[in-house]
Amino acid sequence: MPTRGEASPTRLREAQARLRAHLQQCGLRATRQREVVLAAFLESGAHLSVEELHDRVRKAHPSIGAATVYRCMNLFVQAGIAKERRFHEGRTRYEPGVGTGHHDHLVCLRCGDIQEFEDATIERIQAEIAGGLGFAVTYHRLELYGLCARCRTVAPAAGEAP
Repeated sequence: MPTRGEASPTRLREAQARLRAHLQQCGLRATRQREVVLAAFLESGAHLSVEELHDRVRKAHPSIGAATVYRCMNLFVQAGIAKERRFHEGRTRYEPGVGTGHHDHLVCLRCGDIQEFEDATIERIQAEIAGGLGFAVTYHRLELYGLCARCRTVAPAAGEAP
């Protein structure tokens, strides 16, 4: 799986193909703005809000507004190119929905860093528990909140719990 900051050519091609198919199905046209937003989104490799993505996009393309980025992200979610995530802060963030497998998240409550991880043991235990209770899992997500290694070495800010 490509890491943060990496947009594999395969992931980009798959996302472009999904977007073209979705646009055609919806009777919409492909635009240069959608291509730019898609490339910036996939290149980030991060869990971005619309505002953060817009900041990245407008550096190279100042004519692309926040509303365009917002509409693009909604379109990308509908096409299965992006997944919406809401972590502890309550705002919507997006992560790639192509070229990635199932994974879980570690979320730092201080700096906001989000690390992805996969663990076969956790997945097996969840399946065993669900199966033992006669439950058919459709999907799940696991988010663990705490302090990342970097933040654990820094003194707490004023008014912040250690």
